[in-house]
Amino acid sequence: MIIYGINPVLEALRSGRVRRVRVGPRADRRVADVLSLARENRVHVERVDAASIDRAARGGVHQGIVAELEPPRDHSLRELVEAARPSPPLIVVLDGIEDPHNVGAIVRTVDAAGAHGIVRQARHAASLDGVAAKASAGAVARVHLATEVNIARAIEELKTLGVWTIGLAGDASESYDAVDFTLPTAIVLGAEGSGLRRLVRERCDRVVSIPMHGSVDSLNVSVAAGVVLFEAARQREREKLKVKS
Repeated sequence: MIIYGINPVLEALRSGRVRRVRVGPRADRRVADVLSLARENRVHVERVDAASIDRAARGGVHQGIVAELEPPRDHSLRELVEAARPSPPLIVVLDGIEDPHNVGAIVRTVDAAGAHGIVRQARHAASLDGVAAKASAGAVARVHLATEVNIARAIEELKTLGVWTIGLAGDASESYDAVDFTLPTAIVLGAEGSGLRRLVRERCDRVVSIPMHGSVDSLNVSVAAGVVLFEAARQREREKLKVKS
């Protein structure tokens, strides 16, 4: 798995999953930070020419640095749920989202909101290296992932594991903030344009929307993920404060 860009490589080094770092001719403080962290983690560093970096990054904006990662471990749905304990699981399910920028941004938001993992489809899903890894600002090296052949079936399995499944759709009549996100929850997101597929939508316990108050009728899927995830984070923080008091 190849990632590039200074922030993604730094985060990957902090996660301990980097096998090798390749650095081009660039030399400044930020590159020095990467090299210092690589030395601390005993990661092999290669100095290469600019053309080699360009080839490795396949035309991506690499900032003169590329890293090779250990492949991410694929978790089972049960492992995602159990790894969250004692907190109620908060999981994001991606139903056919193929744009790597959106997937990377969602991974970053999952990490930032303190959610416990992502379920993605084996097919019709963006690769997690390259563009997606850069858009995630390195969070792809930290977020737990489960890859499933059939998302509708995965939703059914999450239900058997005690997780409420909440689909997000622009035409749903119920508002997202009516959901109690302090319960074990999986937020199900569909692809831009097509949204949730019919069978996936039908299997969700509830389908909700984010009310629009302007001239546009929907949000980018990664922005929508952020809105809902941070509402969940807000509710959960409020619940913790209640318990403490």
